[in-house]
Amino acid sequence: MLDFTTTGGRVHGRRAAAGVAAVLGIPYAAPPFGPLRFTAPRAAARWDGIRECTAFGPIVPQSAALPGAPAWAPGDTDVLTLNVWTTGGAGDGMPVLVWIHGGAYTFGSSAQPDFDGTNLAGHGLVVVTVNHRLGFEGFGHVPGGMHPDNRGLLDQIAALRWVRDNIGDFGGDPDNVTVAGQSSGAASVAALAVMPAARGLFGRAILHSVASPFYEPVLGRETARLIAASAGVTAEAKSLLAATPATLVAATDRVAAGYREDPGSGWRHYDPVLYAPIIDGDTLPVDPLSGIAESGVDLLVCSTADEYWLLHAVGSAKDVTTPEGLAAFVKDHGLPDAMADGYRTLMPGASNLDVYLAIYGDQLFGEYGARLAEKAPRAHLSRFERRRAGVRPWHCADVPFAFGTIDDPSLEFLIGGPPDEADRDLSERMSRAWADFAATGDPGWPALGADGGPVRLWHTGSGPDLGVAAPSRPLWRDVGFTPVRE
Repeated sequence: MLDFTTTGGRVHGRRAAAGVAAVLGIPYAAPPFGPLRFTAPRAAARWDGIRECTAFGPIVPQSAALPGAPAWAPGDTDVLTLNVWTTGGAGDGMPVLVWIHGGAYTFGSSAQPDFDGTNLAGHGLVVVTVNHRLGFEGFGHVPGGMHPDNRGLLDQIAALRWVRDNIGDFGGDPDNVTVAGQSSGAASVAALAVMPAARGLFGRAILHSVASPFYEPVLGRETARLIAASAGVTAEAKSLLAATPATLVAATDRVAAGYREDPGSGWRHYDPVLYAPIIDGDTLPVDPLSGIAESGVDLLVCSTADEYWLLHAVGSAKDVTTPEGLAAFVKDHGLPDAMADGYRTLMPGASNLDVYLAIYGDQLFGEYGARLAEKAPRAHLSRFERRRAGVRPWHCADVPFAFGTIDDPSLEFLIGGPPDEADRDLSERMSRAWADFAATGDPGWPALGADGGPVRLWHTGSGPDLGVAAPSRPLWRDVGFTPVRE
């Protein structure tokens, strides 16, 4: 069956594999441009007849595209779309998995090859992937009270409402929805878990490499001022609305480059990600660490063993190679003076660069994810440790294994070449864990205990499948993860 009914009208998909339908580029909200720019998402217009949904929709405004991913074309407007993969039909009541992509709140899309839902649909899930506003369009602060913060998160909530209202005809159970994401996508999911507007739309969350920074309003305002100045406009709503999306994308790139080139610019010098969810007291009243315990959302949390080595490999972060540089990094991030020495003890013989990458990866992803798991009503913790010569278990490498897309040639950089049978076995185990968690809340190993374990270890070797908390965790005991002010 390739035809389905939605509240917007009939849609026709394509066959993705035997028994799997893919319905792509379905509008879930109106184009966020013109009079709807910087507003909360509005309902998409209805259509007559049957809409052909056999190709991904256009992506949202952003700069350089990822390898193998589509590029943004200025002038594309119908960018708030989602995609569905299913083996079912109306009334089947299958568990639903909704995916929120990562990309530093600045780039990426649901059309990336590692997010193809065909394999997971074959595991009994109805899979939904979502495009949402990024960069200034989605996360830039617009003053005046008429344009909400966190518009990218509001788009995600609109997509979840679409799922609630429509997924039944695709074979999904709207009362059994799990939302998953990686990096900034995982942080978005953590934010959704504590947002009043998202309450009741999902009950479980899968967080891979959840990113830690959330912003206080003062930092959101300062970031908007810098972007506006670079764009040649004032940080006022009317002036920002007059700047085109392309202008604000280019301004964002210039401001980020300025931080990267200025060693005196503090924490943003090392990896100048300019956007993050803003704890505005309205759309997002509390940061996830403070609110997850009361959320009612159970978590499946995963980090990779060597998160930040990917950012070093692709050149997106500033390298730190000297003891003096490492000391400055620790100071700029407000970490204890003894942090670097603690990591050196855990990593005998490691270079300054490797110590820096290990600390940064734990700060941004590993430690934050573990703390969310500890505070959640119920959580299962895992760590991706699959290694291959020349390639570490780094940021993003786990995602194609969980989706079952490791055979796509465009992903060989992430996983270190073509997969072998041990890789395919690991991928099957990870996909099964996602499917089981989405269906029942049990991924196949015990929930987190008071000692920080057990931790499911994802690897292709002969070592144990269950391990303990990361040895670096005691070094973070006195480090807070509060929203960033400056």
